[in-house]
Amino acid sequence: MILFLTALAILIVAYITAISAKDLIRLLISLELMFASVFLAIVPLFALKPSTAYMVAILTIFTSSCELLILITAIILLDRIKRSIAIEAVSVGGERLD
Repeated sequence: MILFLTALAILIVAYITAISAKDLIRLLISLELMFASVFLAIVPLFALKPSTAYMVAILTIFTSSCELLILITAIILLDRIKRSIAIEAVSVGGERLD
């Protein structure tokens, strides 16, 4: 129960950080915190159903690593194009996000 509450607290902090992020680095950190909370919530599952826990852990690891590679690529490309990693510099569909 304590692990679930800790995972929930980390997840809430990550969501608040993601909402208030002003640059892509903070957004990346908050997304990694979200995945860390999922990993923390998986730990008690190993005691109950190890085979299910392994499947969930492997799926989460692959998802986390792909997300990390995509975000690092996005940060590098954004820095090359805009010379900034500020979220305000990102435009979507031809409109600026301010």
